[in-house]
Amino acid sequence: MTDFLVFFEIGLRHVLDVNAYDHVLFLIALTIPYSFSDWKRVLLLVTFFTIGHTLSLLCSVLGLIAIRVDVIEFLIPVTICITALFHLFTAGKNSKKESISVVSIITVVFGLIHGLGFSNYFNGLLPGKPSEKILPSLEFALGIEAAQIIVVLVVLVLAYIVQTFFRFSKRDWCLTGSAFVLGVVLPMLIAAKFW
Repeated sequence: MTDFLVFFEIGLRHVLDVNAYDHVLFLIALTIPYSFSDWKRVLLLVTFFTIGHTLSLLCSVLGLIAIRVDVIEFLIPVTICITALFHLFTAGKNSKKESISVVSIITVVFGLIHGLGFSNYFNGLLPGKPSEKILPSLEFALGIEAAQIIVVLVVLVLAYIVQTFFRFSKRDWCLTGSAFVLGVVLPMLIAAKFW
């Protein structure tokens, strides 16, 4: 149980670390067009992201995949930009009309990319054979899922407050939130070592 708590906490910290805010930015960009009434859809998307994140982490731990760090550090802000731009250009449109399967596939792919960004650190954290790293990877994934739900809840509460008390329309909230995410992530993209 102690090992579970250790890796669960590492998963929590991975998402909630203020110095590694790229994960939070992606979650904000992903959640921005939704409200509490869409909780099932949001939970499904977050879970798909975790699945992608965990799959790439497991593939890395088992030695099945290895990608240059500078490429991943470039692709992570790209995924955030794409998500924010998509919601910027579709603000005010009914998100329920989007095909959940298309959005889910894209979310899994983005999760794969984000998982690779943490794989080198995670591999260095766990000594031993690759097969001994599978259970800790899954415990870590549960911590990630819990932290993502916390971030999503904060974004949904903030959306409720802004739309209810400050009378922002859903469209204005989506435009403002997406523009904020783009404003934070574009310098990350420009500063990437990939260039």
